[in-house]
Amino acid sequence: MIFIFILLGIIQGVTEPIPISSSGHLLIFQKLFNYKIDYEILSIITNLGSFLAIFTVFKDRIICILKSYFTKKNKYEYTYLYKIIIASIPALIVGLIVTKMELFIYLENNIKFVGISLLITALLLFTIKNKVGNKNELSYKDAVIIGLFQVMALIPGISRSGATIVGGMNRNLDRNTAFDFSFMLYIPISLATSILGIFKLISSNLTIHEISLYLISMIVSFIFTYITINWFKNIILKGKLIYFVYYCMIIGTFVLLLL
Repeated sequence: MIFIFILLGIIQGVTEPIPISSSGHLLIFQKLFNYKIDYEILSIITNLGSFLAIFTVFKDRIICILKSYFTKKNKYEYTYLYKIIIASIPALIVGLIVTKMELFIYLENNIKFVGISLLITALLLFTIKNKVGNKNELSYKDAVIIGLFQVMALIPGISRSGATIVGGMNRNLDRNTAFDFSFMLYIPISLATSILGIFKLISSNLTIHEISLYLISMIVSFIFTYITINWFKNIILKGKLIYFVYYCMIIGTFVLLLL
C-alpha cells in the first residue's frame, strides 16, 4: 500500500507545476485503479506538499513583495500583492458558487469530462506555443484577465498553470513574467486549500498508520514538485510548450476512448 501513496505523491508532484492538470491525473488514476483511498483528503494533503515546494522556490520573491508592501519603496513590487489578490477573487467566488451547487461532484464522477477538459488544455496551450510577449510588468487589467482564465482551472482536467500562463501570454507578457505570476497566483489559493486539508485530516477518523501514508505522499509531492517546477521553467523559457499539447491530446483521447 505504501507504494501506491508514493506513486500518488509523484503524480501530484510532477503534474501540479506543469500544464497537464494534477486533479485530472488523480481522477484518472482513481478510475484505473480502484484503491480504497480517500482521494479528497489525498488531493488536499499532496497539494500541501506542492504548496510548500512552490513557496520554497518563490520565497525570495515573496519576501521582496512583502518588504515592498510595508516600506512602499518600490511601487510595482508592493502593488504586485494587490494584483495577486485581485486575480484570486474570480476563482474564489466561482469556486464557492459551484461548490454550493455540488457541480464538482458531478464533474469528478464523469471521467469523460476530464478527457474533454484535457483536450481543451491542449487547445489553450496550442494558441500560445510560438507566442513571445514583450511586457515584463503586470497591469491591474492583466491581473483581472489572468484571474478569469484561472476560473477555467476549477474544472478537473483543465490545468491551472496552463490556463494562467495562457492568460498572461495573451496579455503580451513575456514568458518569465507570465510564469512567475502564474505560480504566485497559485500560493493564496493553495494556502487556503492546505489549511482546509489540515483541519480535515485532524478531524478525520484515520489511524496513525493511515495518516503516516498520507504524509508520505505529501513529502514525495514536495520533492517532485520542487524538481519539476525548475525543469518546467526552463521548458517554457525555451518555448517548448508544444510537448504538453501533444501529451494532453494523447491522454485526453485515451480517457475518451478507453475509460
